[in-house]
Amino acid sequence: MRIGVIGGGAWGTALAQVAAQDGAPVTLWAREAEVVASINERHINDLFLSSVPLSPTIVATDDIDVLRDADAVLVVAPAQHVRSVLANVDFGGTPLVLCAKGIEAGTRLLVGEIAREVQPGSPIAVLSGPTFAHEVAAGLPTAVTLACEDATLGARLAERIAAPTFRTYASDDVIGAEIGGAVKNVLAIGSGVVEGARLGQNARAALIARGFAEMTRFGLARGARAETMAGLSGLGDLVLTCSSTSSRNFSLGLGLGEGRSARDLLADRRTVAEGAFTAPVLREAAAEAGVAMPVCDAVCTLLGGAPVADVIGALLARPLREERG
Repeated sequence: MRIGVIGGGAWGTALAQVAAQDGAPVTLWAREAEVVASINERHINDLFLSSVPLSPTIVATDDIDVLRDADAVLVVAPAQHVRSVLANVDFGGTPLVLCAKGIEAGTRLLVGEIAREVQPGSPIAVLSGPTFAHEVAAGLPTAVTLACEDATLGARLAERIAAPTFRTYASDDVIGAEIGGAVKNVLAIGSGVVEGARLGQNARAALIARGFAEMTRFGLARGARAETMAGLSGLGDLVLTCSSTSSRNFSLGLGLGEGRSARDLLADRRTVAEGAFTAPVLREAAAEAGVAMPVCDAVCTLLGGAPVADVIGALLARPLREERG
């Protein structure tokens, strides 16, 4: 199975490295001319993943039409750009494996719903789970969910993408895998705020636990299964991104907690903190679904410029209730 990858950032490059195991050919499309040049000439992504030498069987291109020859395409463009990227080429019936995590502003669509609109002839799968790109590219042990409604196709994709240190677990709960990946980005910002404001480990644990309850409520309301929310693409990804400055979303929250403005923090970034775009859309989607998500609401308020102390105080002042998820 010939693999194409859309996106020359750290995550797209790491997945290309996994797919190129045992000398398998992989074609990676990138916007940046310097990324294409450094991968093809020096087998390294100087701009986004300079720490890992890449397989010589990875060939980079700036011509997205080349990917029409692939048997499956990994879509690793940021969630807010998936629509415009996929609109540039007709993939026909080529399976698309969606690796971005987020909800589209304006439409409130998950990435899979966007892909079905723009590429209606292509089967859709979702790859999600607790992954830092530099660890995956370096061959450190990793496990992910690969969700696909077509079980046969899902099994084929999972087998092709799997590697000795990259374990894929098959699922048919596409919605659940997507929601876990989108909501955890917002919660990771909140966890970073706790760290930056020096609120302590008790507060971080409480945020993760209550955030997971919110993620699960929202997932179930959208048709996801509880076991998916408790799996790699839900709880697993949440724990990882809420615990390390390797997470772009956690780092954004860390800066907010230290008193920096969201505008300055986002302007200073070469890579995308998806949670900043997902938060206001998630608040709208949750309200529409009638799901209470106070932690995610608080993150959205912080991104809007509210003082950390005021937002934390409002969360702590909420009426006491029984813990029922």
